[in-house]
Amino acid sequence: MFVVTADQHASKKRGDRVDQLIADLRGWGDEHAPDIALPVERTVGDEVQIVLTASETVLDLALRLCRTQDWAVGIGAGAVHDPLGASSRASSGPAFVHARAAVERARGRGEPVPLVVAGDDPDAAEDATAVVQLLAAVVRRRSAAGWEVADLLGPDTRQKDVAATLRISEQAVSQRVRSAMLDEERRARPVAAALLRRAGAKGVQG
Repeated sequence: MFVVTADQHASKKRGDRVDQLIADLRGWGDEHAPDIALPVERTVGDEVQIVLTASETVLDLALRLCRTQDWAVGIGAGAVHDPLGASSRASSGPAFVHARAAVERARGRGEPVPLVVAGDDPDAAEDATAVVQLLAAVVRRRSAAGWEVADLLGPDTRQKDVAATLRISEQAVSQRVRSAMLDEERRARPVAAALLRRAGAKGVQG
């Protein structure tokens, strides 16, 4: 099981963005509903939390949050107490403890990217942190032009179709794909997801 805790950066200066984030994630939540054990909710102050069952979905959400550069993100991988409560705040278990430790570390200045994994297997969690931080760094440095292509180019979409939508040449789309490191991200995601699964080896505790 996975607990993702996200804490907003500098909310006093930028304004509280929790409600907007929850609204923005509704469509994403509908798409990933089978993997959501407990929906995203405000836990305390400018912090949100969600409980997920699939490492691929955890990674997708973490990178989505890193894209905005508004959040420090902690991923807790491991056991939860069975049964889960009606909400994240009413639930407990090691995965929640790991998520708290991870987000506290992510908020510190010692991390190159504010995204950290903690889990039942500490060594695997450190390996997962290294890979997800590398992916997050790619996402955070992607240009607006790169995101235009990234948001349109799905597994069933051809670069030709993206070029037509954006009214640019196929060559320009290919250049944006290379600059945005889209292929590198796509190939690294399964590796990161596998490491997340290793970090949380136990799953559920009675």
